[in-house]
Order: sequence, then structure tokens, then C-alpha cells
Amino acid sequence: MVPFNRGDELVSINGQPVKGKTKVEVAKMIQAAKEEVIINYNKLHADPRQGKTLDIVLKKMKHRLVENMSSSTADALGLSRAILCNDTLVKKMQELQDTELMYRGLVDHCKRVLQAHMELQQAIKAMGDVFAGLAVREPQPRASEAFRLFGEQHRSMEKIAHDMVKRVKPVLSDMGTYLYKAIPDTRLTVKKYADAKFEYLAYCLKVKEMDDEECSYAALQEPLYRVETGNYEYRLILRCRQLARARFAKLRADVLVKMELLDNKHVQSLGGHLVKLIKGLSELHSNTVQLFSGPALFPVEVDLSNSAFQYKSTTPVVQDNEEEDREIEDCEEVNENEDEDLICSLRQSSPDNGLLRDSDLLLPDLQPATQIEPNYDEMDNMTLLSSLCLQDRSQNGSLLPDLD
Repeated sequence: MVPFNRGDELVSINGQPVKGKTKVEVAKMIQAAKEEVIINYNKLHADPRQGKTLDIVLKKMKHRLVENMSSSTADALGLSRAILCNDTLVKKMQELQDTELMYRGLVDHCKRVLQAHMELQQAIKAMGDVFAGLAVREPQPRASEAFRLFGEQHRSMEKIAHDMVKRVKPVLSDMGTYLYKAIPDTRLTVKKYADAKFEYLAYCLKVKEMDDEECSYAALQEPLYRVETGNYEYRLILRCRQLARARFAKLRADVLVKMELLDNKHVQSLGGHLVKLIKGLSELHSNTVQLFSGPALFPVEVDLSNSAFQYKSTTPVVQDNEEEDREIEDCEEVNENEDEDLICSLRQSSPDNGLLRDSDLLLPDLQPATQIEPNYDEMDNMTLLSSLCLQDRSQNGSLLPDLD
């Protein structure tokens, strides 16, 4: 028995022809049969791709645009709104988007935390190498041993952190797989589902328009050309709608299964991942504290040289100007020995004659003069006054003031 599908043309029911009858009349004929019903029909052999016309493509685009519109906006624009009632997938898509945002923030934060730990441990390892170098060059045994142990502690910290990153890295990789592979794959399935959904709604709208057209012509009692010629176009659209509905139902089931698996993985794995991450960081800090819980290594005595805190100046040397250099080159060096010889010769000159032996060297144009000291005991008063450049009262006045 060949199955009866949408788009097949009914010919007769129990031998009674149904040409020219309505859907209601045909349904009553089938219900009136008390025993088995024999249906004769013509099988539709058509290519479903012929039904995907430009009108279907435009309706599909319209449904895609109206999907995110509110009812009031669609009514204001004059757009019919065909939606699926009780579509729980819309709510699940919102939950999936929230989960994706949460995982993206969590993965980025974990990456930054681990990267910061790696950079910190590299700095700690460099400090350990510095202290190990100090231990090699330190002559004091106790100070050398303290520096060596301190350097080994820093190197051990780097190894502990490296082991922690190795343990935590699979957690980050697992969350990255969930974020960058599982969720995008589900989104791709949802995208295919949405495409099938809009195509199915487009065929539904097309069938409704054709039914309304038949009703309007029947109300006017006017023949419809496509109905009179076998109604092939209507039958083709019915077959395409049936295929689109089957494809839509299959993709919808796949999407629901994938989203259910994602929810289960999210619930089961996220808690374990966070526990592993926190446990790894806790063990890192505990081991670090235990590593430094030994006896104190500092303070230590260190032998320092006298020039230990003398540093080379980093101030740039200021160069003199070229003019000053030229002036220094043109100057002659003063011979200090000649001045000292001259002073010594002046000190060694005779004090009796009041003359300098080397006066010609100092003042060559000055002629020496000899003066004999007069005998003041043999002079009378007038002569003594004259020698002192004093004159009588008539010329220059009295030497003493007039007391009267």
C-alpha cells in the first residue's frame, strides 16, 4: 500500500467521485462509511525545489525580520506575524547566551590569573639566581650559606608554581572546549533550525493565502483558474510544507537534545572545575608558606670593601667652550720664581743709605739723590723754624691761636 501524502489528488471515496466537492463534504463522506474506506487518488510526482519560489523566499525573509519585533511594532508596520506557540527554545536560547557570557568571563579571568602567576614565578626564579650568584662570591661562610638557601627557596617556589599550572591547565582547556566548541556547535544547529523554522512558516503563510483566495472566489461564485486546471500549484505547496515541517521537527529535536547535554555538562563540570582551580591555588600558597617556615636566615654579616658604596658618576661631563680653550692656549705661564728672587733682593738691601741696590731694575728713569741731615743743635730759633717751613706771624699768623 502506497502511503497517502499531502498534495495527492483525491479521485473517489468508496467509488463515489469527489470532484467539485469541498473539504467539509469530503470529510463527511469519509465519516459516513461504516466499514473500511477505499480512497482512490492520483499520486503527486513533483520536485519540491519547484515550490521554493521568490514569494517563499521573500516571506521567509519577512519572518526573519519580524521574529525579533514586538507585536505592536509589527502591527504598526502592517506585517503579519506567524509564530510558534509554546516555543520553549526561545527561553533556552536566552539561558545559553547567559551561560556563554559567564564562561567567557571565567575563562578570561583564569587565563589572566595563571599568566600573572607565571610572570611572578619567573621574577622569583630570577631573584633566586641572583642570590645564588651572591652565595658563590661571598667569602663569609655563614652569609654564603644563607644566600644559597634563600636562592634555593626561590627556585623551589618557581617549581611549585609550575606544577600547579600543569595541574590547573586541563581545567582551563576543558572550559575552553565548552566555550569555543560546544556552544558554537549548538549555535550552528540553532541557526539551521531557525532557517527551517522560517521556511516552514513561509509555506504555512502561502497555504493560508491560497485558501483565502479560494474562499473569496467561492463566495463570489466565480471559477478559479488553478482550481479548474487541477490545482497543481496548491498541491505542490502542500507537499513542500509537509517536507519543511518534517525537517523543522527533526532539527528542533536535535537542538533540544544538544542544549540539554550542554546544561548537564555545565551543571556537572563547572563545580568540579572551580574546585580544582581553587584547590591548586590553595596548595601553592600552603607549600610556599611551608617552604619559608624554617629557621630565619637573616640578618647576616657580610664583608664589604671600602669602595663598596662608591659608585661611578653617571653625570655627563660638561665641555668648556672653544673660546675659553683658545684664551687658555694664548696665555703665558707666570714665572713665580722671578718674583720670589726680587723680593729676597729687596730684603737684603742695606738700610743705612736708604737706597736700593737694584733700584734701576724697578725704576730705571729715577735718579738717586743724596741728602745730608743738618745739625739742629747749632741752629738758632729762626733758622730752626725756617727749616721746618714755618714763617713769622706777619706773614702766616701766629702758630698758636689768639687766646685773647
